[in-house]
Formats: sequence, structure tokens, C-alpha cells
Amino acid sequence: MADADRNVVEQNQDVALIERIRGGERAAFIAFYDRYSPLLFSVAARVLGERKEAEDVLQEVMLVIWNKSGDYDPQLGTLSSWAVAVTRNKALDRLRARTRRLRLIEEAAILAENSDATSYPSANEIVHGRERAELLRDAMKELPADQRMAIELAFFTGLSQSDIATRLQQPLGTIKARIRRGMLRLREQLGGAL
Repeated sequence: MADADRNVVEQNQDVALIERIRGGERAAFIAFYDRYSPLLFSVAARVLGERKEAEDVLQEVMLVIWNKSGDYDPQLGTLSSWAVAVTRNKALDRLRARTRRLRLIEEAAILAENSDATSYPSANEIVHGRERAELLRDAMKELPADQRMAIELAFFTGLSQSDIATRLQQPLGTIKARIRRGMLRLREQLGGAL
């Protein structure tokens, strides 16, 4: 069989495989995993340089494949190229989150180093901080549930917007819009209070 014919056969098999996954067939998903996980793990490991994080990304990608198999369009490319693109994007998101965390840790260390270690907040500062926290809690309660959840996940658990989209099984653009609308609403509610 010629290479071109073999490629067409493989493409047709992949289209049939993803259709079965869309139908919720676990055996098809297992077949996909067995066929593509070494390639996808390799891509994630190359981007991240860490085996554990690459394993985590592979798991996230497999969830995307299972939950969003309908996003694959055979007219736009092969199943393997789509899966590699999903993997690369997830790995880059994780790399950006790691970089952000490291930068925040470094900034906190510099601030701690430059601050007076014997300096403690005054009673007024503690009370004022509690009042501000209470104002923020009350304002958060006024947000629609979807905006409140997205903001809480982003700012109180440290998840990236992509991680939030995966966890909530929502498009990334939807999560970004919810966070933005929620933050604008908080700004309106709080005005100059904070």
C-alpha cells in the first residue's frame, strides 16, 4: 500500500474513532489513549521539561478529548495534529502559570527582605483590613453565581483561566468574560471603598 493510501486509511480510522468517542464509547477512548498518549506526553514533556507536570497535562488533555471531541473537525487537519495542538496549548498554559507563581514568590521574598521584620500591623490597620474584607465579601455575594465562581477560582485558588475553563467545562472566552464582567461589577459596587 502506498504512503498516500495508508494516510487516507489512517485518517478515516481516526475520524471513525473520534465519532465513537463523541458517542461516549469508552473502548474507543481507550484505543485513542493507547495510540496517542506517547506522542502527547512527549509534546507536553518537551514544553514543560518535567515528567510530573507533563503527566498532569496529559490527563487534562484526555479530559478535553473526552468532553470536547465535538470540537475536532477533520476538514481542518488530522486527529493527531488537533490533539497535539490541544496538548501544546495546555502545556504552555501550565508553563505560564508556573512562571507567574515563581515571579510572585520572588516578589514576596523581595518585599519580605526589604520590610522591617519587627514591624507588626497596628490595631487600626487590622480593623481597617477586616472592614475591607467584609465589604468585598458582601460585594461578591451580589454577583451572579457564574461570575462569583469564576472570580473565586481565579483569585482565591490561583487557577489560571484555562484551568477554570477546564474545571467548569466552559469555553475559555466565556470564563474570561465572566471574570471581566464580575470585576467591573465589583468595581462599581465598591467604588472607592477599597
